[in-house]
Amino acid sequence: MASDTTHVEQLERHLLRRGVGALEADRDRCADCGRTPLTGEHVHLYDDGGGEVVCELCRTLRRNAPVASEIVRHCEHGHTVRLTARAA
Repeated sequence: MASDTTHVEQLERHLLRRGVGALEADRDRCADCGRTPLTGEHVHLYDDGGGEVVCELCRTLRRNAPVASEIVRHCEHGHTVRLTARAA
């Protein structure tokens, strides 16, 4: 019986690690500190050969101006439905 629970626990850990790895792979990270910018935070894009994303905290460490600046949107941005009142 103990071996069955260990197999189940090992499967659960494997699935959890795989899921967390998939979520981390899809995130943008700051090129300088590696932090994931928060929703609503400004990020700055630099064209230093690879289109680097730099967070607001690390922006002051760069001397050159960014190519563009954007606000981090939540994951559902663009996937929401807007309800409007119908004209009679």
